[in-house]
Amino acid sequence: MRGNILDQPLDALVTAANSGLLGGGGVDGAIHRAAGPDLLAACREVGGCPTGDAVATAPGALPLTCVVHAVGPIYGAHDGAEADLLASAHRRALEVAAAAGARSVAFPAISCGVYGYPLAEAAPIGLGTIAAFLDDHPEVELVRYVLYGREEYEAFAHALEALRAARG
Repeated sequence: MRGNILDQPLDALVTAANSGLLGGGGVDGAIHRAAGPDLLAACREVGGCPTGDAVATAPGALPLTCVVHAVGPIYGAHDGAEADLLASAHRRALEVAAAAGARSVAFPAISCGVYGYPLAEAAPIGLGTIAAFLDDHPEVELVRYVLYGREEYEAFAHALEALRAARG
């Protein structure tokens, strides 16, 4: 859907984090600002997260079960492993959210902002990874991409149509 990820009444929000988990720009910065200083304190306790992985923290002031910090790849900086790392970040975000008890999860377009991942490449990777996860994990009942911009929304809508056609 198109909108603001912070407006979603779901159990967990995934943020496109940097490996230091210290907040940043874009979606990550907005989530940190809305959650307040307790989110940053929780991130400091964790101490970091490698690219392709995810960790959950308490949500600070947000009315959530947790915030999941997924570290996607910087496009072109991982010797051709970007697609695998992006898929891993999505899969790990869902695993971590499920382990924290989240039954509904909202995702942004991980790595598609300042990390430069092209939307047309990232959308099918993210959606395909999520669909495969949901096939085997009925405890997660709802996953929603919440995309702020029109270009993001259109890229993910197109990829979702293609995924639906491929899955029959």
